[in-house]
Amino acid sequence: MRVLVTGASGTIGSALARALAARGDTVIGLSRNPARAAARLPQLDWHRWDPPAAPPRQALAGCDAVVNLVGERIDQRLTAAAKERIRTSRIDATNALVDALAALPDGERPRALVSQSAVGYYGDRGDEELTERSAPGDDFLARVCVDWERAAQRAEGAGVRVCVLRTGLVLDRSSGLLGRLLPIFRLGLGGRVGSGRQWMPWIHLEDEVGLLLWALDHEVHGTVNATAPNPVRNGEFTRTLARTLRRPALFPVPRAALALVFGGELAAVLVASQRALPARALEEGYRFRWPDLDGALEHLVGRSPR
Repeated sequence: MRVLVTGASGTIGSALARALAARGDTVIGLSRNPARAAARLPQLDWHRWDPPAAPPRQALAGCDAVVNLVGERIDQRLTAAAKERIRTSRIDATNALVDALAALPDGERPRALVSQSAVGYYGDRGDEELTERSAPGDDFLARVCVDWERAAQRAEGAGVRVCVLRTGLVLDRSSGLLGRLLPIFRLGLGGRVGSGRQWMPWIHLEDEVGLLLWALDHEVHGTVNATAPNPVRNGEFTRTLARTLRRPALFPVPRAALALVFGGELAAVLVASQRALPARALEEGYRFRWPDLDGALEHLVGRSPR
């Protein structure tokens, strides 16, 4: 296949791009800085894109599929300016991408769009089990996800198959949540966050990439929760990570401390509870390589990675 990947220089995008290239697919990447991106991933054909401007037509034309992973990071103080960047980088960029897809002639238009969303769609839901049929939340990030998904789904009007992945907390040893926690836990300074009772919908990076490939290859439509089938509470996550590293976890982080460092709105996001389950992926035959947290963390950070 010929696949265009937006956000191809990020953690998920670069892992997906390498997986596509390894199986013989042609991968086109879009970046604000193609030269820098090419130095990191020279196997891609890079084009410049500065969203929310329209992406270059020559990059899109003739592709079989597009994977849309672009988006400003969430883990920052949610000031008015940050919120605007978060919305623009997701919603406006996706609208520009879909408009460009729709403008292509039928013979040049990609057949599929796999677009990123997040479990933030559900908001803070306590112990409620959340599947793809669950209603959205009503906080800032939930509203962003609703509008982001709506922007991607517009491509169906141009005859493009659309699959939206609501991604959980992606575990990778060198980035994201786990990348930030590892130095702290290795020093024996880790601990639960807030009450520790909030559910964490995690997923191993290999399964995140696996679900993206599965969505591309198996004509999957609609929304899919990209989360492991066994979510855990924050307290269990903390204990499992500490045990895997053979370190204590004695220093809980109160919510008040999070609010002091990150601001109250981001603190609420960090302690939000989402017991999201990958109902559709399991129903439709995706087999998780890392369904349980113990195995996932042992593979990522244990002493005997498999």
